[in-house]
Amino acid sequence: MFEKLLIANRGEIAVRVMATARRLGIRTVAVYSEADRDALHVRTADEAVLIGPAAVAESYLRGDAILEAARRTGAQAIHPGYGFLSENPDFVEAVEAAGLVFVGPPASAIRAMGLKDAAKRLMEEAGVPVVPGYHGSEQDPALLAAEADRVGYPVLIKARAGGGGKGMRLVERPGDFAHALEGARREGQASFGDPAVLIERYVTAPRHVEMQVFADAHGNVVHLFERDCSLQRRHQKVIEEAPAPGMTPEVRQAMGRAAVEAARAIGYRGAGTVEFIADGSAGLRPDGFWFMEMNTRLQVEHPVSEAITGLDFVELQLRVAAGEPLPFRQEDLAIRGHAFEARLYAEDVAKGFLPATGRLEHLSFPEATSFAPGQVRIDSGVVEGDTITPWYDPMIAKVIVHGEDRPSALRALADTLDCVRVGGTVTNIGFLARLARQPDFAAGRVDTGLIARDVERLSAEPDAPEDAPLVAALALTGLLDPAEGDEPWSCLRGFRSWGVAEVRAPLVHEGQNTTVSFELTADGTVVSDGAAVSVRRDGVVVTVGRDGRNTSLVAVARHGKAMLFGGGASSTYHLLDALDAVGDPSSGGDAIAAPMPGVVTGLLVAAGDTVAAGDPMVVLEAMKMEHTLRAPRDGVVAEVLVDVGLRVGDGDVLATLEPTVDG
Repeated sequence: MFEKLLIANRGEIAVRVMATARRLGIRTVAVYSEADRDALHVRTADEAVLIGPAAVAESYLRGDAILEAARRTGAQAIHPGYGFLSENPDFVEAVEAAGLVFVGPPASAIRAMGLKDAAKRLMEEAGVPVVPGYHGSEQDPALLAAEADRVGYPVLIKARAGGGGKGMRLVERPGDFAHALEGARREGQASFGDPAVLIERYVTAPRHVEMQVFADAHGNVVHLFERDCSLQRRHQKVIEEAPAPGMTPEVRQAMGRAAVEAARAIGYRGAGTVEFIADGSAGLRPDGFWFMEMNTRLQVEHPVSEAITGLDFVELQLRVAAGEPLPFRQEDLAIRGHAFEARLYAEDVAKGFLPATGRLEHLSFPEATSFAPGQVRIDSGVVEGDTITPWYDPMIAKVIVHGEDRPSALRALADTLDCVRVGGTVTNIGFLARLARQPDFAAGRVDTGLIARDVERLSAEPDAPEDAPLVAALALTGLLDPAEGDEPWSCLRGFRSWGVAEVRAPLVHEGQNTTVSFELTADGTVVSDGAAVSVRRDGVVVTVGRDGRNTSLVAVARHGKAMLFGGGASSTYHLLDALDAVGDPSSGGDAIAAPMPGVVTGLLVAAGDTVAAGDPMVVLEAMKMEHTLRAPRDGVVAEVLVDVGLRVGDGDVLATLEPTVDG
């Protein structure tokens, strides 16, 4: 076994690998960018090496800098995690040329599966079923449009390189094909350096079911059962589970056999995932699934498979990379219970799952294990006080639960999500909690369109409890703070020698100013809106009694800001400073502004063009995804203030419309 391991990654997966390495007695080396100087993975490792600026192209994608870090620290092996260089065959060859061990498959296997079109042709030759479509190398737009007509709409345009939903577009009618093709090509070039695409028939009720495989250097290949990853938004996974609902022994055997044959066909070694699209319209069938792609690395969702098998996949990766045979055969493996994983992101669900940034001013999880088996497991690469930046994926944590069966595991997932609290940035936690209780999902009726069909209800944030402003005011004025010391005077919060203390707290909530007024009597009773209410604090939980009913909220006050959690909602209030700006001079109806920092990758209009509300105007690349910014109303473009390639900040105006004329 290795004595020192370098992890060529960051965030949650880097810390995950370090946890297993530490248990095995392996020393670890972290690499980091300037933006990650104080990151958790840097603090967790035994050693850490700076490899470049924040931009991934100048740091985490610099194989030469990573190899130099390995040389300087004496690392014997490199674990790539997922993303970045994990599926780069040139990097694998460079690692091996340097006399180091790459913890992953051989470069030849990565190349075989790296381009989806070539991979599908190879799978056809190996007898693995593939989705009907066009997988050729000719990329003329007219030919691709003709192939889409031949396959039949709706179709999927998919970047032939990479994964994670990047460079993928669903096209439902021929008139949308050209614009979708441009976007897919542009995103494929930006994400993978390859604009080529393939065309596939879109399965009407698709289910995304994948098989975990492991192979060693001694000819042993097994599958470790399936995961269902059908709950997706924008072609990216949201909640995964294992085993798949509705899976039968016959389908599992057929799908497992196909996955093992796929791995054998390319001489695979290590951990991999063979992804299938299944027709869920009439239940899973042995003849109703097709090969999509193979991820030649560890998957984000691997903990659910660890939960149902009791195995540590990173340990298996390290042992296989060290030349050891797999310690089991297919017949030795069995499924134990059911597991779910929910991906907690900094993102604005109401704005189309737009990635968000911000400092994690409050971050708390229920009691759980981390990077280890448990009924509740929380894997995270950040801690309270860290910042979600625009440079990298905005994942905060993975919430994993394991139960004896699907209903009990799903209840545990919903209950656990209810207890997660994040302050300082918008997140998808409420969305995840509602999704965990969505009736079709609860019943196991899943397909990749489930979220889209119910997105309006799932995205609707509940109103904050009626007494949230009062609790915020009490917290921000210090009237809920515990007494300092035992002296009598220290206990007289809000005391006035002449009687009742009248308090007026000017607050800002979601950009709106409001003033909360209440009275605090000598005996500590709060009078709000003319009625006496009781207020009780137990740690961070504040309970307000009014009209015979109690409302409990978690209240965390820091730096003039109160973060409240309760009733399925979260809200933030801060005290209004007299010097605060009173408004934004820009006219929201006339301006197209950047919703986050990013790079302009496409301009679809010019000054003088006429646009209708919803027409695409500017394409912005941020958080490794493309975002199309659309016209807020009908009008004429007055100015385009940016060029392609320009980096812009959050709120920067990119284009304007001519003002409307009343009358």
